[in-house]
Amino acid sequence: MSKFRRTAGVLAAATALSLGLAIPALAHVTVNPGTAEQGGFTKVAFRVPNERDNASTTKIEVSFPVDHPLAFVSVKPVPGWEVKVAEGKLPKPVKTEYGDLTEAVTKVVWSGGEIKPGQFQEFEVSMGQLPTDTDRLMFPTAQTYSGGEVVKWADEPKTDGTEAEHPAPTLKLTPPSADGDHHGTASASPSAAPASPATPSVAPMAAGSGSSSDGTARLLGGAGLVVGAIGVVVGFMGLRRRNA
Repeated sequence: MSKFRRTAGVLAAATALSLGLAIPALAHVTVNPGTAEQGGFTKVAFRVPNERDNASTTKIEVSFPVDHPLAFVSVKPVPGWEVKVAEGKLPKPVKTEYGDLTEAVTKVVWSGGEIKPGQFQEFEVSMGQLPTDTDRLMFPTAQTYSGGEVVKWADEPKTDGTEAEHPAPTLKLTPPSADGDHHGTASASPSAAPASPATPSVAPMAAGSGSSSDGTARLLGGAGLVVGAIGVVVGFMGLRRRNA
């Protein structure tokens, strides 16, 4: 029985340590949902967790691709945050079904708000038309903290399949479904050519909406630490009884 208790204590402690080490790896800036159909329109949320215990996130800067530009981009207001949508000329015109695209959204910046330690925020964007000649879109993001620290989430995926230290938020693009509906359920297809591709929407948004894999990771980590502590105590008591 004493040997069993010691073994259980060791296993519990190892599990808690593994969960604790896994938490930082999950707390990245991500795109949710992570997939969309090629050639369609979609609505995504850039999910930003705060990874610091002594500072708040005060600014988020998301860069949009210029090699595969998006003709239509609109943002959903977030209470307490100011948003700026920047447009710029493309290196070369891109042909679309609405004509040649020479300018597009290059950056969206949210500032003035606060994501406190232990919290996250989602910033929603509706965009399209998604390209058909690539299987992914990357959105390098800069996260600024109240202490002045800037974390750049801009690393490309590694060729060996392992995760980069600061991976860029990536939207995977899949072939369109057989029913031919390329517009999805998040955003309707525009009926005319893009006259103002970066006009923000005016729909309100509830701060911190949506489920959080980061919150789940923290919960699992805390539960693992409790189980580990109980296992250590049980193992220690069993060792004392054996010595006695």
